[in-house]
Amino acid sequence: MLSLGTGLAAPVLPIFARSFNVSFGVASLVIIARMVGATASTIPTGYLVDRIGRRRILLIGPIIAALASFLTASAQSFPQLLVYRFLAGWGQQMWMISRLTVVADTTTTGERGRQIASMVGVSHAGALMGPALGGFSAAIAGIRAPFLIHGVLAAIAIIPSFGLIRETNPMQAAANRDTPGQSAPRSSYSYAALLTGPVLLLFVAQLLANLIRGASGQGGGGPLFLYAAYAYDAGPALLGTLGTIGAVLGLPLIFLAGSLMDKFGRKAAVVPGTLLLAAGLFFLAVSAYFKWPIESFMAGFLWTNTTVSLMSGSMQTMGSDVAPPQARGKFFGLQRLVGEAGMLLSPISFAVLAELVNYTVAFAFLGFVGIATVLWISIMIKDTRIPA
Repeated sequence: MLSLGTGLAAPVLPIFARSFNVSFGVASLVIIARMVGATASTIPTGYLVDRIGRRRILLIGPIIAALASFLTASAQSFPQLLVYRFLAGWGQQMWMISRLTVVADTTTTGERGRQIASMVGVSHAGALMGPALGGFSAAIAGIRAPFLIHGVLAAIAIIPSFGLIRETNPMQAAANRDTPGQSAPRSSYSYAALLTGPVLLLFVAQLLANLIRGASGQGGGGPLFLYAAYAYDAGPALLGTLGTIGAVLGLPLIFLAGSLMDKFGRKAAVVPGTLLLAAGLFFLAVSAYFKWPIESFMAGFLWTNTTVSLMSGSMQTMGSDVAPPQARGKFFGLQRLVGEAGMLLSPISFAVLAELVNYTVAFAFLGFVGIATVLWISIMIKDTRIPA
């Protein structure tokens, strides 16, 4: 339900931003603001997940996301819209780090790839109808309607968790056995101690992978939706339909990626997925150069939003394999900081290059980042799961 709500807003944000009469580069800030909020949330959230427990953060995150959606619907200026999207990113990140930590607490390396991919897949399935419903609800009831719907869904979605979610922090559980109600002891790991050589190499891979992955905007629109709104004057109904079709096509590949990671190693899905995504971005660069009709954009959009599914959960799974049990919150906070930095750089680099040069160069740059990502993961990263 949370992902359905996110999908509802995805095709509407570019149109909402454009309604304030701002340029393409400025409109890109509506996506960037959410990513900045998610990035700023990483370290505080990781610390709190270890300090006060997974459960509390997992419950608070969606509540903040719901509030942010209601506020977004009430925005009367572009700066207000940016502030509310920042808040939405903060709440969403709290949810992401806490649920990832719970998965790491409760799974073994032999099943972790499928578990994380399944988690991503369920979220993806929830988003299947989101873009189409968001686009058509905006066309019928106005561009603010999807954000109100998102707020309601986020609020409803968290209710079962109050009764179903249990604390999984091993340090918290030990503290509660000794003294009920006692907070978990502080982690003995400093942030510096977490940054070993292999972890730093993994974080570079995470940065590069998310930089190119952010270009697809899977589940959230990203640069491609903005490009369509400005280059082709595409409306929310078309963008929503494209987002839903891309989600449907990519869903089987997400579950396939989980099985490949557990059976053949963590790199078995992310390397071919990144190559295919880079090919789609190069195609869009050629399409922009020759000013091909919107049908070519639609083909490139569906290609990138489908093939990026093979990358789903790969970096998270590798991180889960090496995160120390006593400091998983801190570790995932750092990993998400690096990942969000990559996701943030994607629309920033695209917007800057599109404004200063053209769309062709913007797409080609991200395509070359994809090639660099493949080379780095293939050469520098040791697989954290040895195939049987």
